[in-house]
Amino acid sequence: MDENSSTSLLLGKNEKVHFHDCPGCQTDRLKQTNTGIPYKFLSYIWLVSLCTALPTSSLYPFVYFMIRDFHIAIREEDIGYYAGILGSSFMVGRALTSVLWGILADRYGRKPIVLVGTLSVFIFNTLFGLSTNFWMALSMRFLLGCFNSLLGTIRAYASEICREEHQALALSVVSTSRGIGLIIGPAIGGFFAQPVEKYPDIFSGISLFGRFPYLLPCLIISLYSMGVFISCWWLPFCSEFCTHGNFMDETYPWRHTTIFSLWAVSDKKYGGLSFSSQEVGEVLAISGFGLLLFQLLLYPSIEKMLGPLVVTRLSAVISIPLLSIYPYIAMLSGLILHMAINLASILRNTLSVSLVTGIFILLNNAVPQHQRGAANGISMAAMSVSKAFGPAGGGALFSLAQKRQVAAFLPVLGTGDQLVFFVLNLIQFIGLVLTFKPFLARP
Repeated sequence: MDENSSTSLLLGKNEKVHFHDCPGCQTDRLKQTNTGIPYKFLSYIWLVSLCTALPTSSLYPFVYFMIRDFHIAIREEDIGYYAGILGSSFMVGRALTSVLWGILADRYGRKPIVLVGTLSVFIFNTLFGLSTNFWMALSMRFLLGCFNSLLGTIRAYASEICREEHQALALSVVSTSRGIGLIIGPAIGGFFAQPVEKYPDIFSGISLFGRFPYLLPCLIISLYSMGVFISCWWLPFCSEFCTHGNFMDETYPWRHTTIFSLWAVSDKKYGGLSFSSQEVGEVLAISGFGLLLFQLLLYPSIEKMLGPLVVTRLSAVISIPLLSIYPYIAMLSGLILHMAINLASILRNTLSVSLVTGIFILLNNAVPQHQRGAANGISMAAMSVSKAFGPAGGGALFSLAQKRQVAAFLPVLGTGDQLVFFVLNLIQFIGLVLTFKPFLARP
């Protein structure tokens, strides 16, 4: 009998053995000695989660205008179709590689995968901003998705680096930071795309940003990702799974942000809001601030009181009637319109992130530590497949709705845009059903 086996027997069946050269043991020992909230680790989780989310949706406020400038759409009504394809390319790339990145994260640790992911954002997001035609933009978004290994890896890291009583907070930080990124990203895209037109006193038409009108928002996000890449060299531990036996016992196929941005910038004659990309950015920025307050101040207490499964179901139930009122908001105008759309967006994004956070907790509690990277990779692949169909399907449906404002199909829905939100609600309802037995198995 070797020394390790003897030590295990002497310590007893329920005691944990720690080895000096095992990063997983180091992480486990750290959790035992530090009983407080691990703010240092949470700050890294926040930075990385934000890095993966910012480029995901930053293009939506300006993608309509980008497709128009590429002159690939024959008619104005076809712009939504190409915008959907461009939005889907990122998720197609991520779906193809997420499982591989998860396996590599289990094998080689979380830190190397995080470094690869943050560096890829800097490279491919910058090149996307420099795109001069549709196919170059499509290729860069696809490659950005292929190397986007961050979300699944940081979710596994968050569940491992914190004690059990702080796990909901850690995963809430992932969801909050990601949710904020999915809102700040479009805000950056809305405020800084086409800077020559918006800020002629600062940017000249013959400057770099005059030639590449969509580079500035991409460059801002890329510079942030480079900062995260540098800071992650000091990421505490690699958080590999423990090789010595000390194992621990996305949901929306069609992103609402995609549809909302296309709907908001479309003309009122098509049932939209006739917003500029800057106004879209303002709405998303305001809802992002509300989301931040909710997730950090209220969500951990609500999750502790109700549990992740109840929070997930409740968020889905409330989202269904909320989505139904969006087409009617377009009938408003002036200050009332801006107040209504901001309140609806704050509530909608809060519910969305609460739902996703609950699913994160259920997922990471369902598998042992040495399988979390792969489990999150599989989750990311499935979510990415859904989201790959989402923008393309949503863009095609949105384009169809604009062409058929009075349709024979489901006439009680009225205009075509009401049909778009009806389909979103239908998918939301299917997701709710899947949280019940026999579809959802509790660990």
